[in-house]
Amino acid sequence: MTERIKIKLDALRSKEYRKNRRDGTDMRELRAAGSVREFVDNFEYITGFAAPIIHEGDDFGFCISTSRIIPSPNGNITPNYYRLATDGFDKTRENIKKAMSETSDKEKLEYGKAMLRTLDICERVAAEHRTLAKERGCERLYNALCKIPERPAESFYEALVFVRMMIYFLRVGFGSHLGFGRFDKYMYPFYLNDKARGVSDEEIYETLLEFFISVNYDSDIYQGVQQGDNGQSMVLGGVNERGESEYNELSEMCLNASLELDLIDPKINLRVNKDTPMELYKLGTELTRRGLGFPQYCNDDVVIPGLISLGYEPSDAANYVVAACWEFIIPHCSADIPNRGTFDFPGVVNSVVMSELISCPSFDELMMRVKNGIARGCEAVREKKNGFKTSPNPIMSIMTDGCIENLTDLWVGAKYRNYGCHGAGIANAADALAAIKQNVFEKKTLSAEALVCALEKNFEGEEELRSLLRSSPKMGDNDDYADEIAADIMLAFSENMNLYDNGVGGIWRAGTGSAMEYIWKGDICPATADGRRAGEPYSSSFSPSLDVKNNGLLSVIQSFTKFDMKKIINGGPLTVEIHDSTLRGDVGIEKVAMLVRTFIALGGHQLQLNSVNRERLLEAQAHPERYPGLIVRVWGWSGYFSELDIKYQNHIIRRVEHTL
Repeated sequence: MTERIKIKLDALRSKEYRKNRRDGTDMRELRAAGSVREFVDNFEYITGFAAPIIHEGDDFGFCISTSRIIPSPNGNITPNYYRLATDGFDKTRENIKKAMSETSDKEKLEYGKAMLRTLDICERVAAEHRTLAKERGCERLYNALCKIPERPAESFYEALVFVRMMIYFLRVGFGSHLGFGRFDKYMYPFYLNDKARGVSDEEIYETLLEFFISVNYDSDIYQGVQQGDNGQSMVLGGVNERGESEYNELSEMCLNASLELDLIDPKINLRVNKDTPMELYKLGTELTRRGLGFPQYCNDDVVIPGLISLGYEPSDAANYVVAACWEFIIPHCSADIPNRGTFDFPGVVNSVVMSELISCPSFDELMMRVKNGIARGCEAVREKKNGFKTSPNPIMSIMTDGCIENLTDLWVGAKYRNYGCHGAGIANAADALAAIKQNVFEKKTLSAEALVCALEKNFEGEEELRSLLRSSPKMGDNDDYADEIAADIMLAFSENMNLYDNGVGGIWRAGTGSAMEYIWKGDICPATADGRRAGEPYSSSFSPSLDVKNNGLLSVIQSFTKFDMKKIINGGPLTVEIHDSTLRGDVGIEKVAMLVRTFIALGGHQLQLNSVNRERLLEAQAHPERYPGLIVRVWGWSGYFSELDIKYQNHIIRRVEHTL
C-alpha cells in the first residue's frame, strides 16, 4: 500500500467526513410519486437539496451528503453500467429521441420526456461536481467530468467514476441495494484499454484501491434495518454461456484490494464451480481469515440450471449476479423483486402442532397436515403480495435494457419481473418435527398433550422436557432422521411457490434466505418443539439452529447439501462460523479451502463463512470504542460489530463456532 493510499484510508477510518452531512429530515414533504412526472419532480428537488460533496483526497466524489432521504422499496437491481458508460449521455439521449420519433403513444411520449428531463438533471449535478472538483484542486476528477457523463468513458478511471456517479443518481432517485454486478467482466475492457495505452498494473491497482475506499463513504447511509446493509455487493468470476471461466486479472486485483484494505465494501461474491482451482479457494479463504465475512461463494453448477428451470434463458442464467445480500438475479434486463415475501417455517409448523398434534394418529399424518399448512401459507403470501405496484423510476429504466427502445418503465417493460420468497427458520422447523417424531410417535417418551402444555407455558417448570427436545436429532449432524424432514418441508415449500403467477407478468421463486426475519419472526413466534423459547431468534438463513451442538463443520455441510438446491434457488446461504484460531496458519487455510470445495462438489448452492472469536465479540460489546473496525457477517452482508443493534450482536455471539 502506497503512502497516498494509506492517507486516504486513514481519512476514511477517522469518520470525520460524516460531520459534513446534512440531515434530510428538514426537507419538505415529497410528493407521492404516482406518475413519472411526479418522480422527476422529486428527483429534481432531492438532487438540489443534496449539495455536492467531495471529501479530502477523494478522486471519485458523488458521496451521499444528506442522510434520511432514501426510504424506498426500489432496489436489488443491477443495472447496465457498461452500456451507459460506453454510450455516454449524448448517445443515450439520441436513442430516447429516436424511440419517441417512432411512436404516437401519448403515454410512451410522456415517459420519453421524463427520461430526457432525468438526464438533464443528472448532467446539472455532474456539472456541479465538476465545478467543486476544480475549486478543491481535484484535477483528475475535474478532467474526467469535463468528458463524462456526456461522452463515453474510455479509461479504467473514467469508467469507475461513471459507475460511482450512476449509483449516486440511482440512490438519490429512490434506489437502494444497488450492487456492482459482474464488475470484473464489464470493467475488463477498460482495464485492457489502459494496458494497451501503457498503463501499468500497479497504476490500475492503485486506482482500484481508491475506488474501493470511495464506496465506503456511503457504508452507513442505508436507511434500513442495520448500517452496513447497503447492497454494495460485487460478483467476481463465474462462467459464461459456453461454460468458460471469466475469472481474469481484474478479478484477482479485486480480491487483493479487498484483502489489503479490510473494509466492509464492496462485499465480494465469488462464483465458483466443480472446476474452480484450489488456489482461488485459498485466496478466498485468506479474505475469510481477515474476518471480513466474505467472499460469499455461489455454485454455478447449481444456480445456473436452477434459474433455467424457472424460465430464465440460458444466456441470462449464465450471467447471473447476486443482489444486495444473496438473492440470485439477472443483471441489465431484470426488475425481479427477490425479497417480496417471507415464509415462516417454525410459525407454520408450530401452528399445526398446537392445533392438530393431539388428534394426529401418526407422524405421517402430522407431516401431511404440516404440508397442507405450508401450501396454505404459500397461498397467503402470494395473495397478499401479488401485483405490487412500484412507483415509476426513469433513472433505473434508462439503465435497464429494453426500456429506452420501448419507452417503458422497468417495472413494466423489463424482461424479467419475478418475485422471490424467503424461507425463514428451516432448521428450527425440521428440528421441531424431528423431536416430535422421535419422542411422541416412536419412543413415546412424551405425550402430545404434555408437549402442547409445555409449549403453552413456554417451558416454565419443564426443563427436563425441554432438555429432551433439545437432545433430539438436529439438522446439521448429517443425520438423515432430521435432514429428510427438512428436505420434505423444503420440497413442499418449493412446489407451492415456484412458478406461480405473481400478478405482474412474472412468477414466484422459493429460497432459503431469511434476511432480518430470523429476528423479526422469532420475536413473535411462541415456544417451539425444538426446545426454543418464545421470542428467541431462529437460525440465520440456511443454517443450523442456535446453540445446537453438532458433529463438526463437515457434518453441517453434508446435512445442508442433501436437498436438490436447484429447486429452491431464490438464494440464501449456508452460514457457518469458524473460530479464528482455525485460520491462523497455512494448514488452516488449506483445510477451510478444501471444505469450501467439498461444499461445492456436494451440490451446495451458496456458502458464507464468518471468522469469529466469541471472547473478542463479548469484549467488543462491552467496550465498542476499542473495536471500531471489527467486522462480522450479519446475514447477507458484513458490517461493523459496534454499529449493530444488540439483538444482532447477541445472535452472532450465540452462533456455534466450529474448528477443524
